[in-house]
Amino acid sequence: MKLKLVIDTSVWLDLTKDPRHLPLLDALFAMTEAGEVELILPQIILDEFARNRDRVMASSRASLSSHFKRVKDAIVQFAPEVGRLELLKQLNEIDHRIATGGEAVNEAVGLIEKLFTTTEPIPVSESVKARAADRAIAKVAPFHRQINGIGDAIIIETYIDALAEREGEDMLAFVTHNIHDFSQKGADTRLPHPDLAAIFDGVHSRYSTNLGALLNEYASDLIEEITFDREYSQEPRALSELLEAEDKLTTQIWYGRKWGIIDAVESGKQKRVPREVWEAATLEDRRGMIVDKIWEGMIAAMKSTEEQYPDELGPWTDFEWGMLSGKLSAIRWMFGDEWDMLDT
Repeated sequence: MKLKLVIDTSVWLDLTKDPRHLPLLDALFAMTEAGEVELILPQIILDEFARNRDRVMASSRASLSSHFKRVKDAIVQFAPEVGRLELLKQLNEIDHRIATGGEAVNEAVGLIEKLFTTTEPIPVSESVKARAADRAIAKVAPFHRQINGIGDAIIIETYIDALAEREGEDMLAFVTHNIHDFSQKGADTRLPHPDLAAIFDGVHSRYSTNLGALLNEYASDLIEEITFDREYSQEPRALSELLEAEDKLTTQIWYGRKWGIIDAVESGKQKRVPREVWEAATLEDRRGMIVDKIWEGMIAAMKSTEEQYPDELGPWTDFEWGMLSGKLSAIRWMFGDEWDMLDT
């Protein structure tokens, strides 16, 4: 038995909004690849998704971040000083995860568009247009709310045509989140509107407002396995972890570079001089000098660094230097710097 699905545009758009829906999309794709599920895709759904996709993606990324920005602004202005910094730190972590979570939105859209390629879109036939218009004239669902439901009517009429062509034990199901146009009004919204009830016998034709529950009836083990894989996949690094790594790498590279200055002084290539000597020297002569006070501060800072990172300060091979520099460059790139920004 094959499960054939007409999934309304409202469902596809909602699936892009929340990373928790990714296992469901994984399961749906796996079932289509295995031939257990086949999508019935009216062209109008493809068009509606393409028309609304960017708006929904932008809204999903921006909504929580904008809320957190307002919250952080309010905390800066009005929160008691005690505990304020810790609270802001936690909010920054959340904001970072929201931004990183934007990648999940991209992944969801990619999976959906990949699913769309598994079947041929069904163009709108003249017969479907005529029957949709008849629904409008009769003011039956999805025209019962005095709104233009022509798109919804075309989708449901396409479903009816697919149901008429059903073969053997195949099951068809119409899945929607648009309960106002398709479900019972003021009653159990999991049931179809009375004007549509005859289409769904519950045996060979199902009405559903929950894609996950429907697929779970047919492939609960697969969904559980995919959910497990998703839950144990790599999580993005916390902002605090990235900042800590950047600080450590910057310190390690800074420390290593200072040994170059020490070698230059010990070999006589550079001289330690009082500030007044350095200030009286020409620009060319200054290249071979280091001010005593700066030297003393450098040595003190290096000793402090040795206490902070014992046994983590080299000496480094050329390969290890390359790894340190590459790691620092990558983290800084994530924070908005250009590649190869290795200033310390």
